[in-house]
Amino acid sequence: MQHSSLSSALAYAFQLPSRSNPFHQITRTLPLTRQHSSPWQQTSPFSTTSPAPARSNKNQPKPDRRVTLIRYFLQHPLTPRPLRLSRLRALRHWTIHRAWQLYQAQMRAAENLELERQYFSMRAACEELRLGCGDGGRLYRQAMVKKGVYGGLKADKGREGGVPIEYARAQTDSPPRDGWDHGWKR
Repeated sequence: MQHSSLSSALAYAFQLPSRSNPFHQITRTLPLTRQHSSPWQQTSPFSTTSPAPARSNKNQPKPDRRVTLIRYFLQHPLTPRPLRLSRLRALRHWTIHRAWQLYQAQMRAAENLELERQYFSMRAACEELRLGCGDGGRLYRQAMVKKGVYGGLKADKGREGGVPIEYARAQTDSPPRDGWDHGWKR
């Protein structure tokens, strides 16, 4: 699908006026006036009923903010025009892009293979400690002790400190919704 057909599909889906040549925009905005007045021109309105009252904006739903933003960015004057590549250049672009994707897939596969190798090596070492040392698995049990993993012992309280990583707040680039809590005390 070409980029121009994509933008026209988006414009159709979100009911956007399509960008056209500036001459047509100028002629559309100019008022149409008649040079000659016809003697048969009707001066009174065709209907004798009163026009319907204007609808109030209270009953209409608010426009979706996402659609408004899409319309804004598609029609913004600083939005660059889509690239129009020739067939040969598009083929080159696709070939390079596909080669890069294949390279990245190979790198991910190699990394996963290395992690799998490390995991099975650690698993084999733990099995050797559990079964093969001849001490009844005492060394294995000591290796599997999890005391002090989350920050060690607190000197003043004598209890284990720290917070397990499962309960930590995920790192984000955006600030929290509530901001800083200045009234917080320990």
